[in-house]
Amino acid sequence: MAIATQQTPARGARSTLRRTVLICLALLATLFLVIVAASVTGAERLPIASSFCALFTGGSSTCGLTEEQSAILFGIRLPRILLAASVGASLATAGAGYQALLRNPLAEPYLLGISNGAAVGTMVALVFFGTNQSSEWMRPVMAFAGALASTFVVYRLARGRTGTSPEKLILAGVIVTTFLSSAIVFITAMMDATRIRSFTFWLLGDLSGASSSLLMVAIIAAIVGATVIALHARSLNLLMLGERDAFDLGVEVERVRLVVFLAASLLVGASVASSGSVGYVGLVVPHLVRLSIGSDNRTTIPAAALTGALFVIVADTIARTVIAPRELPVGAITALIGAPLFVYLLRKG
Repeated sequence: MAIATQQTPARGARSTLRRTVLICLALLATLFLVIVAASVTGAERLPIASSFCALFTGGSSTCGLTEEQSAILFGIRLPRILLAASVGASLATAGAGYQALLRNPLAEPYLLGISNGAAVGTMVALVFFGTNQSSEWMRPVMAFAGALASTFVVYRLARGRTGTSPEKLILAGVIVTTFLSSAIVFITAMMDATRIRSFTFWLLGDLSGASSSLLMVAIIAAIVGATVIALHARSLNLLMLGERDAFDLGVEVERVRLVVFLAASLLVGASVASSGSVGYVGLVVPHLVRLSIGSDNRTTIPAAALTGALFVIVADTIARTVIAPRELPVGAITALIGAPLFVYLLRKG
């Protein structure tokens, strides 16, 4: 009897691992198909068979693509799609981490003002350090600092003697967002007229202007941040029961909180520095994942990362094709989906 009791947790862990692997493999296969479809879709349509062949060979063979088509595929669309995947994975993972850590289904970077904090940090870097290559690395650094500071302020404002509640957290997020929006307006007023339009478009979510170095930062941050939060999935499961219960079960609450806050701030800072504020991804995606596969963070967090990548790739494809050859900000598409869901969640209570 004792032997059976000892084997049960191991058997459950193996079952969870097997389920997580199967779900992630299915999402990876879907992600690959969506990347191929997004690569051939746009104002200039590319031949599907030749594009698939060129993508499969990694660009070593043109597979019948013209020089112009090859440049569009590998120089414009594929980097943008990879950036969209990194931003989506980062924001969805950060949202899932915040919701588990704060035990609040409405916690997400955009609504809590954390995206605005990262945006203020990025704009400060752009205004005071310029846009040349040597100072480009200041953008993610300042964005990370802004996201971390916003996270701390919102958490301290919302936390009371009885813990955080959805109402307190949203109210604190509104206060911080309003203040930071004023800061953004102030910083924008310091710019010349030619840069104001591009900055306004960037603030709404723009995946077209990131350099190769910022793309690399976004990819690395997405991998590192998602891995760190996923490694703390079991602790987050226990924290969802309450901090005191989690502490009694052996969770180092303060350490886990600090690590998750740092990792989530890294994810938000890197995504905002490279693409601007893309809203509601961290709210929509974790909820869709939990409705589909349950609330075990060991499965939810990696699944949310992959689903977030899918979500933003699809949203960006719609944004750049619906009124082609002009483009919409990707944040406008994600908001059209996320805002009604947010209203539904508030009304549902």
